[in-house]
Amino acid sequence: MAWIYLVLAGLFEIGFAAALTPSAGFTRLWPSVAVVVLGFVSLYFLALAAREIPMGTAYLVWMGIGAIGAAAFGILVYNEPANVLRLFFIATLIGSCIGLKFATP
Repeated sequence: MAWIYLVLAGLFEIGFAAALTPSAGFTRLWPSVAVVVLGFVSLYFLALAAREIPMGTAYLVWMGIGAIGAAAFGILVYNEPANVLRLFFIATLIGSCIGLKFATP
């Protein structure tokens, strides 16, 4: 169940990051509220996951899911660049997250 909590935490982290751009530096109310709520929910699920998963692993996987998802969201929705080098390093993050899952008891 802890890994499910961790994946949920990562998904809410993606939402948190995706809401930052529409919040326009916290000058727009509802996107700003979304940032705060999604960030809180993400940290809540991370805390639940960290009960059973070592904190270092949980944090790194959470951060990886959020970073990968935010980068993909930026590419797909905000037309951010998707050059070969950027995609290569996103792929290395994916590999690292998978590796941490298998390296953790």
